[in-house]
Amino acid sequence: MGRALMNRLTVTYTGALLMLALGCKGLDLGPKDQVSDASFWKTPDQFRLAANDFYWRLLGAQNYTELNSDIATGSGNSVMSSLSNGSFLPQANDTVWDNSYAGIRATNYLLQKAQESGLGSQIDRWVGEALFFRAYNYWTLVKRYGGVPLITKVLDVTSPEVYATRSTQQEVIDFIIADLDNAIPKLLKQSQLSAAEMGRVTQGAALALKARAALYQGTWLKYHAEGSPTAMIADAIAAAEQLIASSEYGLYTDHGTDSSYKFLFILQGDDSKEVILAKRYYAGRATHNWTRELWFNYMIPTKKLADMYLCKDGLPITISPQFQGYDSLETTEFQNRDPRMAQTFIVPGTTVHQENGFNPVIPGFSGTNATRTGYMLRKFLDETDDAAHFVGQYDFKEFRYGEVLLNLAEALFERDGVISDGDLNRTIGALRRRVGMPDSSATNAFVNSNGLNMLTEIRRERTVELAFEGFRRDDLRRWKTAETEMPQALRGVKFVGTEYQQRDPGLVIGTDIQVDAGGFVVSELAASRQFVVPKHYLNPIPLQQIQLSKGTLTQNPGW
Repeated sequence: MGRALMNRLTVTYTGALLMLALGCKGLDLGPKDQVSDASFWKTPDQFRLAANDFYWRLLGAQNYTELNSDIATGSGNSVMSSLSNGSFLPQANDTVWDNSYAGIRATNYLLQKAQESGLGSQIDRWVGEALFFRAYNYWTLVKRYGGVPLITKVLDVTSPEVYATRSTQQEVIDFIIADLDNAIPKLLKQSQLSAAEMGRVTQGAALALKARAALYQGTWLKYHAEGSPTAMIADAIAAAEQLIASSEYGLYTDHGTDSSYKFLFILQGDDSKEVILAKRYYAGRATHNWTRELWFNYMIPTKKLADMYLCKDGLPITISPQFQGYDSLETTEFQNRDPRMAQTFIVPGTTVHQENGFNPVIPGFSGTNATRTGYMLRKFLDETDDAAHFVGQYDFKEFRYGEVLLNLAEALFERDGVISDGDLNRTIGALRRRVGMPDSSATNAFVNSNGLNMLTEIRRERTVELAFEGFRRDDLRRWKTAETEMPQALRGVKFVGTEYQQRDPGLVIGTDIQVDAGGFVVSELAASRQFVVPKHYLNPIPLQQIQLSKGTLTQNPGW
């Protein structure tokens, strides 16, 4: 929603009803601290007010994490870290489960009242928003737990559906896609939003979620050998193609090849043509502390991610003559690399905006800039005084055009086993051009002549472009590569014989700092990490839900 609109609507749905109630006059008044349900749901504007409440359920920063994967570590969230290393234990309750079903109940309620209202097409738009958010909440559940109970109406304590069994993962995905298909014609296009409505759900948001969910399920079916992926892959392609053909969105390029990617994720990128849907923040109303959290190593990159960035010639570091090695602190590892690396990692010695302005930062293993891997995150660091003082205001971009391009490229390859140069050019090629990488690197001839694997390169592109936006664990699980990738040690910079060691000569190897045979920092040993099959491919259903279900809810395998 637009900034002005949201400043008006920062109250909750109940608060909005309260304001309406206080404006009423007459002798026959109900309670003055609430509006009865019977007196609401009479006008399209009341349905709009009710739909406003759905937006607070966007996950925002909860999605901006890779602490549960292999490309990040950090001190920020012990639950996520335990998911990463396989030590996670089933919990009695889970806020994701509780909040998602609370959101589903709210959307079911609006949909029920819409049917009863007789307002018909006058409220189509708000019905479309409810359908989108119901799909969004089910997506949040299904990617964590697999199949869950499908609740499609408002329940009370006597409803038999309170004890519904779990639908299958496929049934939940089918339901999500059906809701989105029903929502799309009811929603506005991005270009139809007024300035005050910026940030509301559009057709583009529904198409982006459809492409994401369908690709997830199609590749899950394929790599877990659970059925034919054909229909799901086709749905992913159709949704992505429809969004692209709408010409409503495009990549953010306002700051050139050296900075556009960086600025996309902070204030400059808010409301840009790349943003499809975001959780929005506002000065004096709703702010966050994400920049400061990242300063203090809530989340930091690992060597695995660092090594994925291509050199500027489009070749991996293992074969590129441009790669300069790891031994120099400020130059070699970051030299001649895909510019997204320097816009995602803090290159030692570069400046970062802090409380007293821009200052050079050199990550290390002691002092203010100590880090477990020797790397620090640059992505998401805002460059405002407000962000430096706990009141960040940039939005968390939940759906963006860059992801849609990646979804399309992967889905096309998964469907055909090949991808044309034309399709590469408009997807991966477009993302590489944004940062100044050579067009020639996104062609079949380049991949084949250099002995590369096209699927590996598509997945590499996805990982570096979407790093720290919360996709990596889901990707590894749907590709069924988590059992190989996740148990590996989490490593960092080369320490032995480098400037890192010269800066911290007092650190005792084996006591103060762990390194591998190559002299690279080991943040977490492989022996401390596990990924049990099939157990860790799904999260456990909260134990209290199992208990309350009277035997109708079954636990996921291995838990």
